[in-house]
Amino acid sequence: MNRIFTLTVNPVVDKNTTIPSLVPHKKIGCTEPVYYSGGGGINVSRAINNLGGKSVAIHFSGGRIGIHLQELLSNEDIEHYVIDLKGTTRENLSVFDTATDLYYRFGLPGPTVNDNEWQKGLNIIESTLNETDFLVVSGKLTSGIPDDYYMMVGEIAKRKRAKFILDTKGRALKHAINTDIYLFKPNLSELASLYGNEMLSNKMLEESAKDFMATHNCKIMAVSLGRRGALLVTEDILEYIPAPIVHEKNTIGAGDSMLAGMLLKAQAGHTPKTMIQYGVAAGAAATLKRGTQLCQKEDVEKIFKWVKLNVSVK
Repeated sequence: MNRIFTLTVNPVVDKNTTIPSLVPHKKIGCTEPVYYSGGGGINVSRAINNLGGKSVAIHFSGGRIGIHLQELLSNEDIEHYVIDLKGTTRENLSVFDTATDLYYRFGLPGPTVNDNEWQKGLNIIESTLNETDFLVVSGKLTSGIPDDYYMMVGEIAKRKRAKFILDTKGRALKHAINTDIYLFKPNLSELASLYGNEMLSNKMLEESAKDFMATHNCKIMAVSLGRRGALLVTEDILEYIPAPIVHEKNTIGAGDSMLAGMLLKAQAGHTPKTMIQYGVAAGAAATLKRGTQLCQKEDVEKIFKWVKLNVSVK
């Protein structure tokens, strides 16, 4: 079977804790922290694992936090390939205030990656990837990595006849869309940014989606619409896939879970519509859990049944 690889150049260890109330100028007692491996591609690999699939997480890692990251991945039985860094992997903090039911998320900057280190990442992909494999690039870049890095990765996938899956933002996105893409998963603001807008109306969304598909080498685009579901766009399909109303506890990792769901259905040979339906179900399921637990298979299967039974509407 074709394999799924994820690439995370700026991974993170997420530290989650709970407080009774957020009060300034006072020492606040926290619950014992729970740690999760994170970063776009790693979250996709974790969600795939939760859904009963397998992937290989290629990631940069350095310092004591990098060692902790590797331990977390091993504990979840996720196969991973490490590109060693001189710098230290970042750590984020998520704090849940039980008095207000609000989340506070603190993100620290990633390490600086030197030329030899990011080049090693390209070499690993070149030597590992086979025809028909899936390669996911997800998440932001970090200091030292050139803006066109994901485009370089995409060009390798193109040469190897592998399927390139893109989920990023900013300058990295503007470069990466210039290579061949099997699956592109922007959210509304990311797609809008490509057309010089902050947001898109429904009409502008459809026009922009059609224009993108007509002017780029992209087979499938799934525009994430949050609580509204997603817009599926191919050469001959423009269809809204609805999401159910659920009791959201947080949205951390919802997009990564959505991408994981789509990939598993793609790997099994399903149609783009089934891929996106399952992806929407996985994204909605991720919001049912606090912290960065991501989607759980039992929840995804229940929501998937709902999605399949409901007619797509604009």
